Amino acid sequence: MTSFDDRERGQEAKFSLDQQSLFRATMRRNKLLGMWAADLLGLAGDEAEAYAKTVVMSDLEEPGDDDVIRKVVADFDAKGVAKSREDIAKQLAALMPIAVEQISAEG
Repeated sequence: MTSFDDRERGQEAKFSLDQQSLFRATMRRNKLLGMWAADLLGLAGDEAEAYAKTVVMSDLEEPGDDDVIRKVVADFDAKGVAKSREDIAKQLAALMPIAVEQISAEG
């Protein structure tokens, strides 16, 4: 029974670590998206960093990526940036492997 309990605790610990890593990678991906969007909005330096933080924070509104996409679409529409929801979703998908790599490199 001890072996089973040890294995169960190990699986629970791995699951927890995997979830933490996924959360960190998702937040990093959202920051990268924010920096990409900031560039298209004509923001640089501290303004771009501040904008990227608002994109990261927007992901805490509801599960999934819709809240992030909705925020960036609204900001693009307000500034006349011609990017669609699909463009933003593709950018999110393209940034995830980069975010995972960055998180992994940090250890």
